[in-house]
Amino acid sequence: MSLRSALFVSIFTAAAATAGSPALAAQDRVYAVASPAELELEVGASFQLTAEIQGTAEEGAASEVRWFAADDGVTVTDGGVVTAVRPGESRVAAMFRGQPSWVTIRVPRLEPARIEARVAGPVYAGATAALHLEAYTEPGTAVDDAEFAFASADPGVATVEGSGRVLGHGPGQTVITVSAGDASTRIDVTVEPNTAEDYELVASGDVSSLSTGDVAAFRLAGRDGDGGEIPLAPLWSVTPSGASVEPVDGRGLFVAEEPGTYHVTAIAGPAIARTVSVRVGPRRHTARLELVGSGITSTHRAGDTWVFEGVDGRDYAYLGTFYHDWMKVWDVTEPAQPVLTDSIQLDARRINDVKIHPDNRLGIVTREGASSRRNGIVLLDLSNPAHPEILSEYTDTVTGGVHNVWILGDEDLVYACHNGTSEIVIIDISDPANPQEINRWAHDEPVRSLHDVIVQDGYAYASFWNEGIYILDAGAGTHGGTARDPKLVSRWVSGQGNTHVAWRHGKYLFVAAEIYPSDWDPNAFGPIEARGYVEVLDMTDMEDPVKVAHYTVPEAGAHNLWSDDRDRLYVGYYQAGLRVLDISGELRGDLYRQGREIGAIKTSSPDAAVPNWSMTWGAQLFKGRIFTSDLHSGLWIARLVEEELVP
Repeated sequence: MSLRSALFVSIFTAAAATAGSPALAAQDRVYAVASPAELELEVGASFQLTAEIQGTAEEGAASEVRWFAADDGVTVTDGGVVTAVRPGESRVAAMFRGQPSWVTIRVPRLEPARIEARVAGPVYAGATAALHLEAYTEPGTAVDDAEFAFASADPGVATVEGSGRVLGHGPGQTVITVSAGDASTRIDVTVEPNTAEDYELVASGDVSSLSTGDVAAFRLAGRDGDGGEIPLAPLWSVTPSGASVEPVDGRGLFVAEEPGTYHVTAIAGPAIARTVSVRVGPRRHTARLELVGSGITSTHRAGDTWVFEGVDGRDYAYLGTFYHDWMKVWDVTEPAQPVLTDSIQLDARRINDVKIHPDNRLGIVTREGASSRRNGIVLLDLSNPAHPEILSEYTDTVTGGVHNVWILGDEDLVYACHNGTSEIVIIDISDPANPQEINRWAHDEPVRSLHDVIVQDGYAYASFWNEGIYILDAGAGTHGGTARDPKLVSRWVSGQGNTHVAWRHGKYLFVAAEIYPSDWDPNAFGPIEARGYVEVLDMTDMEDPVKVAHYTVPEAGAHNLWSDDRDRLYVGYYQAGLRVLDISGELRGDLYRQGREIGAIKTSSPDAAVPNWSMTWGAQLFKGRIFTSDLHSGLWIARLVEEELVP
């Protein structure tokens, strides 16, 4: 869980509310005044901001000023150099002794300087083809609202319809000019003779018994007199509401969110249209979720958990703590009756993450907020798993704190997310009494905020908050990377930001985003109105991830993820509890509205630190049980009970 971004917003908001404008501050108060108060910058331009200290002649006071950007529309260096990243209005704060002085930066909209255009597939006389258009500014930023105009050198051959599709009028060649503002480009278009005598809307596979959430693929086939097929890329639509159809590689991918009868239509020209009716039933599940046991805490909040079988043959769940200095040890051999066997105290204000080496003899916990300001990781000797002992610690190059880690057991390596530099620090733990950094990795974007990393099947998935998911070859060998020296494969950026964690399952990558309210106070115990969502990426092409679906529980916040070999996704969904999702088959559209949820349990208790308010952290499957922790109430254990599907 990353609350760092939310915490920055909280600090800014609270400070602004109490301090007001520095110009109105009391004369006996020491404060900073940032200048200029307002500034206009073009995308890519930079400016040196200054901060003058008022109310004191204390030497060196100006060196205490720290600069922060309130959003990713601009970046700012430690020295106050602000750079415009994208159009819009942003704010930068000069923070001095807990109080902000704000600068407003306005970045004007840039007109397109470059257009990329291509026709998808062949163009036939009397038929249309999709025209893909993208506009970019001079610095390379996409222009989402560009208004395109079209002109054809020979309208008798082809023109562009109002819908933005190329329409072939007769065989031949022409040039289509596409313009937006002062930018323009030209496309060579060849219109081929249309030999089709009939058109048919064809389904790939059986569509006679679809359920909500099932994806059906349709194509519009034009057939000539010899039965040969002419490929077409039509315009797709579906009625009534409650379903969608998306164009992908000429096909129409249909999925329904509600049961009912739908009419899918493909239009490939003024006189070429076909419709097919599809009946969809409700999605039914063969399992139910039930609670097994819990270990409730009432005096403090919990962090992440990891479950394993100890070398003594018993099962254990280790829990970190949130704004507390203990790691809790639970014996969960009897899942219905967890037993607290120990509490390991560390110099920390937060023990966020707990991971266990696959050999079950070594544990690693992360540390933040140490009184000594030397945070890093702590390595535990699990010879006696009910009472682990501190074996060593590693702080030398990660003193700024470690938020999350991942253990690569076969390599005896730890990937640690360093708070201070937002780098993946790679630590060799082959000698656990003497861990050593051997490498580190980070992207080179101007803003960087690393939150989490997982490694699955040789690929590392690093969640960099507003900078998105970075996918690394960490031993897969496809892009020259190894576990000790990972290499970049690709990047995917969510349009909504707050990229918190990722989990790979089959061809899909599930990416969870976490959003805390701007007025959240991490030191106050109380209900938290978190928000968030899970986005689903198709990773068929590792170099080009494509978002295909999403899962959002209304009025709640997504957190950590896990999956199993039966195509189920387990999500800690904060105040919406532990959720289990059916992710079988092809995924597309709104998974929540499609009824793919199998079950949910609210991990709330009247005896919790915050009574009767779930803040479910995540999930881990272990020996047929689902283990999770709750920020407010501690350890929870559930299971899926398989049932026979009754007609």
